[in-house]
Amino acid sequence: MTNPEQAQRTRIPTLDLAPWLSGDPEARAGIAATVDDALRTAGFLLVTGHGVDPALRSGIRDAARTFFRLPAIVKEPYSVKVGGRGWLGPGAEANAYADGIETPPDLKESWSFAADEPTGDPDTDAEWFRPNVWPGEIPALQPLVTAYLAQMRALSDQLLELLGVALGEPADFFTRHTAHPTWGFNINWYPGTDTVGTPEPGQFRIGPHTDFGTVTVLDRQAGKGGLQVFTDEGGWEDAPYDPEAFTINIGDLMARWTGDRWRSGRHRVLPPPADVPAEELMSLVYFYECDTGTVVESVPAPAGQVAYEPVDSHTYLRAKLDSITAD
Repeated sequence: MTNPEQAQRTRIPTLDLAPWLSGDPEARAGIAATVDDALRTAGFLLVTGHGVDPALRSGIRDAARTFFRLPAIVKEPYSVKVGGRGWLGPGAEANAYADGIETPPDLKESWSFAADEPTGDPDTDAEWFRPNVWPGEIPALQPLVTAYLAQMRALSDQLLELLGVALGEPADFFTRHTAHPTWGFNINWYPGTDTVGTPEPGQFRIGPHTDFGTVTVLDRQAGKGGLQVFTDEGGWEDAPYDPEAFTINIGDLMARWTGDRWRSGRHRVLPPPADVPAEELMSLVYFYECDTGTVVESVPAPAGQVAYEPVDSHTYLRAKLDSITAD
């Protein structure tokens, strides 16, 4: 259900996916219209009725927390740069760079996974489908994440079907390009100041940015140093929160695909709050993309508003990933 007062304030509705999945034409039409409106204003929505097992979400957090609290000397052998598979340690990433904003590095650590199902093409596989790395110290993590990723892939395709209809296109308008897609999955750990120190001026847990792909599925926790989204009506606002819901936003590639009908949701994660300096949060972030070699071309008017030049999806994504690697 949508909370009308909340939706009016933030233009970010909460939608129950169950009526959409039921196939009822009237329900599907209403949901598609709500999604279109939300993505034209804030680029965000919340979804319930998704069927993802909550025990997986809490289990991943428990296992990952055990890893993140290990000494740095134990974590260092897993260290990678942005786009790699492994541990992104302190100072590895500055998301605001993608918006052209020079900031100190983000106040977080991450364990990063990405697509690992080979295509059979050596060059493509070497760049986009390398094996994932699993921390040997935490054997419980692999089965939990593997099960979660399968559910994320299914949910993301359901969301893309909904987005196709919301755009006024066939339901497979986007999913015809997700037969063998790339994706990324980050477990983001946001510790308190006892771990990261006092934030520098302009430093965030994650700096202001937009995501890069088609849809992002975020499982997050509430906190004073949590997610904020940017809307034209209200500027920076705390994102609405529902513990049962996933927070969904679209990325730059989707905005480009729709000719800027929909906006790539700009967001940030606040630094540890001064009045709760020990606050610790953890987010599970699934970034969905599309098949390598997909040519992304803006839908024409009247649906599309800007006619971008067609781009190769993964040339575009690689440039975006490179842009946020901290010096």
